[in-house]
Amino acid sequence: MDYFAHETAVIDDNCNIGAGTKIWHFSHIMSNSVIGEQCNIGQNVVVSPQVTLGKNVKVQNNVSIYTGVTCEDDVFLGPSMVFTNIINPRSAVVRRGQYTQTTVKKGASIGANATIVCGNDIGEYAMIGAGAVITKEVLPYALVVGNPAKQIGWVSEFGHRLDFNQTDIATCKESGEKYQLLENKVVKIS
Repeated sequence: MDYFAHETAVIDDNCNIGAGTKIWHFSHIMSNSVIGEQCNIGQNVVVSPQVTLGKNVKVQNNVSIYTGVTCEDDVFLGPSMVFTNIINPRSAVVRRGQYTQTTVKKGASIGANATIVCGNDIGEYAMIGAGAVITKEVLPYALVVGNPAKQIGWVSEFGHRLDFNQTDIATCKESGEKYQLLENKVVKIS
């Protein structure tokens, strides 16, 4: 076993867990899930069957990742954020096998207590504000907040707000990377 699991964690059979991953108190990793290398799974987390987490995914406390969700590399899932996987749930209607897919792309961050309504993908390096409710697709590098969530700007790969000049060029204050805004899409240019 080349990963760490706290003694209170439950790891079902047929899980694929990458080297260097840490799984903390009272978390449950269900069968047929895939967790990449160097992930950190916080306290009281549930990873359902057929979930895939890429490398270096950080899952904070009290998050349930339901069947139908895929998180690519370097994704951050904030404390108590929520995924759904059925559009119209009813207790009396069994809808197993009708799960809607949601993909969180590389480098995206989802803030504490945010809700991701299933079927709405989150673009690369997007930043979802705390408490936001995602009801439509989020563009790469977009900064979204509110209920329902609305885009209020753009962020760099470092998570800093991008301020575009008259020629639609912005520089990340931390990294010096340059970005261009082309037809309402952000492209990293250096």
